[in-house]
Amino acid sequence: MIDSENPENKSVAAVLSGDAKPSFTNLSRGQLVATIIGLQLTLLLAALDQTIVSTAMPRIIAQLNGFDRYAWVTTAYLLTSTASGPIFARISDIYGRKWVLLPAAVFFLLTSLLCGAAGQIPTFGLPLDGMTQLIISRGLQGIGGGIIMAIVFSVIGDMFAPAERGKYMGLFAGVWGLASMIGPALGGWLTDHWSWRWIFYVNLPVGFVAILALFFAFPYIKPQGVQRKIDYWGAFSLVGFLVPLLLGLTFGNSDGWASPKVLILLFASAAVFALFAWIEKHVPEPIIPPHLLGIVDIRLAIMVLFCASISMFDVILFAPLFMQAVLGVSATEAGALFASMTLAMSFASASSGQLISRFGRYKLIATIGLTAIVVGLFCLSSLQTTTNSQVLVALLILTGLGLGLVMPVFTLTIQNAAPPNMIGAATALSQFCRSIGATIGAAVMGAILQMRYMDSLKGRMASMTVPDEIVAALANPARMIEIKSLLFKTYGASDSGQATSLQLIDHIKYSLVYALHGVFLLGALVAMLGLITNFFVRERELRSRAKPAPVQAKQEREPDSGQQ
Repeated sequence: MIDSENPENKSVAAVLSGDAKPSFTNLSRGQLVATIIGLQLTLLLAALDQTIVSTAMPRIIAQLNGFDRYAWVTTAYLLTSTASGPIFARISDIYGRKWVLLPAAVFFLLTSLLCGAAGQIPTFGLPLDGMTQLIISRGLQGIGGGIIMAIVFSVIGDMFAPAERGKYMGLFAGVWGLASMIGPALGGWLTDHWSWRWIFYVNLPVGFVAILALFFAFPYIKPQGVQRKIDYWGAFSLVGFLVPLLLGLTFGNSDGWASPKVLILLFASAAVFALFAWIEKHVPEPIIPPHLLGIVDIRLAIMVLFCASISMFDVILFAPLFMQAVLGVSATEAGALFASMTLAMSFASASSGQLISRFGRYKLIATIGLTAIVVGLFCLSSLQTTTNSQVLVALLILTGLGLGLVMPVFTLTIQNAAPPNMIGAATALSQFCRSIGATIGAAVMGAILQMRYMDSLKGRMASMTVPDEIVAALANPARMIEIKSLLFKTYGASDSGQATSLQLIDHIKYSLVYALHGVFLLGALVAMLGLITNFFVRERELRSRAKPAPVQAKQEREPDSGQQ
């Protein structure tokens, strides 16, 4: 125990631990401040990449002609970040955080260059179009992003007790606030005035500063008494489960859900998942310790995070498409509109952290947040082609406030319920389940969007004779500017020709709105499931110390045995 009477021990970090060995909990105040700044810059690297891409997506899809793979750019990133997060978080539990996080940041920058060069990378005779190159590059980039996200939040768990963690999570939520404030608008501006490629190149200066801060400020803390074993078989089986799952969900729309290819992929995914679960139960140092799922609070919190992530990416992926293809705004204007949601999310996230730290209660905050998400998405599912931007912004703000309230609560719930020596694994588990929700949600929502859009469009054009060239162009509503030019060129400037062109444009908008109704409604139903699950979460008192007496992991296998 620390000597609480010694003024030198009064710093934020020092009061958390009296361990004489080097650790995150007995850093000097200067080290603590420098470390937090370095971590915030690193988190900004990953956060900016997510917020800056959303408003550029319609333009990217239009230029690379990949509406049929609209969600792949996102799901590829989520897939690899989902797999890499728990694997490398566990490695950092064993070997320390710094020399896992620093290479991840460097790798993230290198893959950002590849993303920006998509379509311009030599293919050496391979059938890799620009869209495929971008998807592959985003998948590689997700490896670095997943490591960054998992380890940064693991370090917060290392440094601060649950009772104090909320306010420091608020500081890191401020990073999301900064990325949210500048990301969508910057992404739109770069896309309109330079090129969408610069949304990836802009990572380079931010990343360079982040890497310098990591190298000089972030201390290397060697874990004490940790058994040095890595679950390689678990890592391979985790990737083997996720890849066929994503491919099966994606091909289900184009090939049919009953097609042999889709059924084989989904069956293979289920089989490898069973193998993964068996491996994790029998290895001494599992990537995702199964006994963590035996703790009721962790299991329920994971379910809520899973649902909230599906709902969040439902809005992130498709709201910018509605703005640009239906409302007809530019990428810059879409960025400014979408920033309303991300700013609301960051404000609510920072506020919830402060409220939790002050009052020590979090369940009511989660209930309010989940209710706001449900209401916001239900309202978004009733958008029309005549909806104005002010109404859309109000709904985005409501949904963003709900998401901002929910996410920190359940990350904190999981960390508070986990044994102290498993905080890294527990945090990675929460990030893993959030990413799984986002990955599955993006793939399923993207498939539903394309299916509903094409079904509606074909039905509306059934009584018209439309050239194949026009039909192929209409299949990608993200190319609305090019489509309008093509239609007026094809049908001419006569009254009847203009009437036909305008009719087809209306068909595109109404079909897209019809498709979006389905994806937003499904997101609302998923959020409602999360709200129902939240009522079963028990509100535990937050631990006031970062390092209570060691608790054996096996003691946590009973659902009611969470250590306070």
